[in-house]
Amino acid sequence: MEFDKDLRSIQEARDKVAKAKKAQKVLAAMDQAAIDRIVTAISQAAAAESARLARLAAEETGFGVAADKEIKNRFAALTLYEAIKDQKTVGVLAENKEQRTIDIGVPVGVVAALVPSTNPTSTVIYKSMICLKAGSPVVFSPHPSALKCILETVNVVRRAAEGAGAPPDAISSLTTPTLEATKTLMEHPDTRLILATGGPGMVKAAYSSGTPAIGVGAGNGPAYIHHTADVSLAVKRILDSKTFDNGTICASEQSIVIARALEGPVTDALKAQGAYLLSEEEATKLGRFILRPNGTMNPAIVGKTAQTVARLAGLTVPPSTRVLVAREKGVGPGFPYSSEKLGPILAFYLEENEEKALARCAELLEWEGAGHTFAIHSEDEAVVRRFASAMPASRVLVNTAASLGGVGATTCLFPALTLGCGAVGGSSSSNNIGPLDLINIKRVAWGVREVDDLRGVSSSHTRCEVSEDELQTLVNTILRRLHV
Repeated sequence: MEFDKDLRSIQEARDKVAKAKKAQKVLAAMDQAAIDRIVTAISQAAAAESARLARLAAEETGFGVAADKEIKNRFAALTLYEAIKDQKTVGVLAENKEQRTIDIGVPVGVVAALVPSTNPTSTVIYKSMICLKAGSPVVFSPHPSALKCILETVNVVRRAAEGAGAPPDAISSLTTPTLEATKTLMEHPDTRLILATGGPGMVKAAYSSGTPAIGVGAGNGPAYIHHTADVSLAVKRILDSKTFDNGTICASEQSIVIARALEGPVTDALKAQGAYLLSEEEATKLGRFILRPNGTMNPAIVGKTAQTVARLAGLTVPPSTRVLVAREKGVGPGFPYSSEKLGPILAFYLEENEEKALARCAELLEWEGAGHTFAIHSEDEAVVRRFASAMPASRVLVNTAASLGGVGATTCLFPALTLGCGAVGGSSSSNNIGPLDLINIKRVAWGVREVDDLRGVSSSHTRCEVSEDELQTLVNTILRRLHV
């Protein structure tokens, strides 16, 4: 009897989790050296295949730039590796002999990992490495539009892992991705954690599954240019960031916010570096195209060049155009440029002064992108600190390209492709997610004082240390009992 696609996909999800659970038992018995050999092998294999996998992703999805996807693959394979290779994640992590405590790393178990179409191959490399480093198996749920390149990347990292001693099915993937299969994977009782990278609907489903989840919110980061900044360099960083992989990284800038006094220098720099400032009529026309009637982003703009987006919207722009820039006056419904745009499109806000600019940046993040990323270009550290304190963002990036700064490529943030947005963004973490977010820590603690000590009664048992305040309290208690 032939089952339909949904039923087959559901059964596959169950089978993959069952096999991953068996792999978990083997991984749990491995020491740090064995785990590290596996991670090293994944890193080397992924780096060697980074160009080929990037081409597969660009060809299959039609998103982004193959050369930039190769950079992302190498970032996940090599930069991440350098950050995690010496981390202790299994066994004894730390021991405090004075306080008599021991921290022991414990793998969480089977991880369900959702993979977006915008960063498919790099996400598989990244999540494979952090999961295996944490001693846990991973089952991927691919985005259907990137299925082939995701499965090929899974094959690359799986072969490398198994060749280095990983058990079969420590890394696996659904091959028939359906909503039902993903739901089954996330809700399976043996799935211990979900790494949810994808659209808002899928992230919400992960948090509603009943399984612990680490999800990411939408990015909608504004970039503020202060009058102390090198304007030309700030604009270069913003445009380089927004055109990297055609704007598919969620940390990329979505708007430029400036005080009106900087309008001339900033618009001159934008035009000189390949930005096309849309007329009011052109902006209205493009605005109707980039958002669908229900207010969600039109997928036709995702990862496309500025030329392609303009043509699809019925506009004609110069051949040298790198980014489309639209003046915007408000935030929220009716202001299409105030939302996330995963393509080379920027909103442009002119505010009367610095105070109004700060308020606008916060308003943009509160509308969409709360907890994600904010960028500022300034040489005044007091201004940087003021904006950083005021922004509802987990990452405040200073004088750098936000798309690559947010993930830790041009900054010293932890290298990651899953960026937590904290409670303000509906996420369980505000971290750049790494292996230490994927382990539980078992804490062993010896008794160092007795109940009588807490009551102020003398005890012959040894204590680890006595503070001056505790000593004074003890003296006062004794004196009272002696009626002194």
